[in-house]
Amino acid sequence: MQKTKPALACAGLLAGTLIALSGPMAQAASSPHGTGTRAAADSVRTAADALYVAPDGGDGAAGTQSDPTTLASAISRVPSGGTIYLRGGTYSYSETVTIPPGNDGTPGARTTLSAYPGETPVLDFSKMAEDPANRGLAVNGTYWHVNGIVVEHAGDNGIFVGGSDNVIERVVTRFNHDSGLQISRIASDTPKDEWPAGNLILSSESHDNADSDGEDADGFASKLTSGPGNVFRYTVSHNNIDDGWDLYTKSETGPIGPVTIEDSLSYANGTLSDGTVNEDGDRNGYKLGGDGIEVDHIVRRNIAYGNGHHGFTYNSNPGSMAVSDNVSIDNAERNFSFDKGTSVFRGNVSCRDDDGSNDKTVGDADGSNQFWTGSNGPACSAYPGAMDWSFAEDGSLVVTFGGDRVTP
Repeated sequence: MQKTKPALACAGLLAGTLIALSGPMAQAASSPHGTGTRAAADSVRTAADALYVAPDGGDGAAGTQSDPTTLASAISRVPSGGTIYLRGGTYSYSETVTIPPGNDGTPGARTTLSAYPGETPVLDFSKMAEDPANRGLAVNGTYWHVNGIVVEHAGDNGIFVGGSDNVIERVVTRFNHDSGLQISRIASDTPKDEWPAGNLILSSESHDNADSDGEDADGFASKLTSGPGNVFRYTVSHNNIDDGWDLYTKSETGPIGPVTIEDSLSYANGTLSDGTVNEDGDRNGYKLGGDGIEVDHIVRRNIAYGNGHHGFTYNSNPGSMAVSDNVSIDNAERNFSFDKGTSVFRGNVSCRDDDGSNDKTVGDADGSNQFWTGSNGPACSAYPGAMDWSFAEDGSLVVTFGGDRVTP
């Protein structure tokens, strides 16, 4: 297998091309929380009564195309099931923009916050100091569809999802001071039956998020206090200072709900795009646990490539995770690292260009897997050359090695 290197300029999202999603691929599976999440399949609406927002809009403006308002004003005025269009350009903020609890859509008519077709709105929070209270966009309502925006330079998470049954689609979170997009409870007194559940993160990218101590900023996180049924699909996490994904659970709050990560890519985490590395960071591709607490996540058809520690790691989760059809290549330590538990491994592939640590997969691992124990198996021939990626027009993730598309 040839030496491979992570590609740094890969996707239309990085270039600011945010395409409206439509078609059957956008249909989400029903979650345990009862969403039957389907809003990702809704085409961008062109309702005559939509509210319009622009960087130079005014709070008291009518919210029409010719008289645009501000985002905060539009959020306070939009009716349930209504639409807010963000015109292209940079919006500068020093405080969190919040969709509050109670400002909700419905299962049959989500409230939409969308980029205006063909334009790229950038929510820039660089005026914020690094602080856990200084999030960028907080989605604390339910049944919202957020589509096609960029969120950057927040003092904490770029996008924080504290509500349930939302679809976050075609977003980019970058250069924030904690995880780019995180799903967790709104407040310390939020009861467990109100932890955010049934959210779908779709066709999105998170990169170059970094906190000052270099140990907390991941690409995507559903951790600490998230409920069941949260799904990441066609998502890409790269060049974050800590992990690509973090599903950490701690003993003080107990297990989170099972998370599904599917058809996604995690690469070069632990090293920012400018080469910055923090040796004390975790630097895993997919970190799937914490504090020895069992959570039965579903991890399928994903790729971990060139991350600074493990590709996929149980991180002390002793549960029975379903780990299937994943590919892990040239991660600095193990490609697959599962020291305990009863996880079920099927159809996984592990490859290396040079020597590295043998995989460890305690659990139910049959002959359908090809793990690395000192040499590459025949399945590795499908992954020669440099890795690249992009989003297809329908929002699905396209990953290539040596110019040829691969499908785990």
